Amino acid sequence: MTAETDRLIDCMARMKGENRPFAVATVIRTQDATSAKAGAKAVLRADGTIEGWIGGGCTQGAVKKAAAAALIDGRARMIRIRPADAESEGEEIAEFASKCPSGGTIDVFVDPVLPRPALLIAGASPTAQALCDLAARAGFAVTVAALPGDLAAFTQADNRIAGFDLAQDARAAGGFVVVATQGKRDREALAAALATGAPYVGFVGSRKKAAALKQELATAGADPARLAAIRSPAGLDIGAATPEEIAVSILAEIVRERRLGASAVDAATATPAEPGIAKGDAACCN
Repeated sequence: MTAETDRLIDCMARMKGENRPFAVATVIRTQDATSAKAGAKAVLRADGTIEGWIGGGCTQGAVKKAAAAALIDGRARMIRIRPADAESEGEEIAEFASKCPSGGTIDVFVDPVLPRPALLIAGASPTAQALCDLAARAGFAVTVAALPGDLAAFTQADNRIAGFDLAQDARAAGGFVVVATQGKRDREALAAALATGAPYVGFVGSRKKAAALKQELATAGADPARLAAIRSPAGLDIGAATPEEIAVSILAEIVRERRLGASAVDAATATPAEPGIAKGDAACCN
């Protein structure tokens, strides 16, 4: 293992430990003169900074664009940087024009590494336990907030909070929050869930119960927009009856929210571009 490889591994380990997104770019193939050769690697942070070497300004500009897109949609992609006057090889691969005088062609694989999505569960009900187990298996980073005597049941959780102070988890504001107290400190837990600012807050309970709690919270001064956004009852309508089935419906709704948000839907429904070099995608030398 070279010192450069060791440095990149340390960089990736540090960023994963800090729950920071990044992309790994690997040079797969080169043709004619290029400054980086097959096997060269680099780590690209979300702010566009690079650790490692994958080529000069022509290559870096294209790879930065591809990495930024990959960090949004979570999908790996192969790109080709080639001279603007070179003929397309007709493959299903995104191509970027290069104005570098070397005239070389380089193929780069860009693979995003995203932090595990955060799911915060408030409550220790059977549904909460089933959701914790299922979400952990599905790759979520699960935090459970419950009364101290109820936490022992959540062996699959990554983090456990005694009480309902969900703000203790730094990931709460950007995560998914599900209140599954089911009669045990419902109002306290729901108020804490709203206070996180999380874009998704689901409540496990009947519409009637949810409406009553919303009214109480509104009277206490809760933001009407936040109250209106509560998913209640949480989960897709699949006729779920048991705690396990309800957990499936909730996780399905969260996955749909995560994978098919507005930007993802727009990208999925957009008309695919024709193969070749798209206008405005030229990667120029620095």
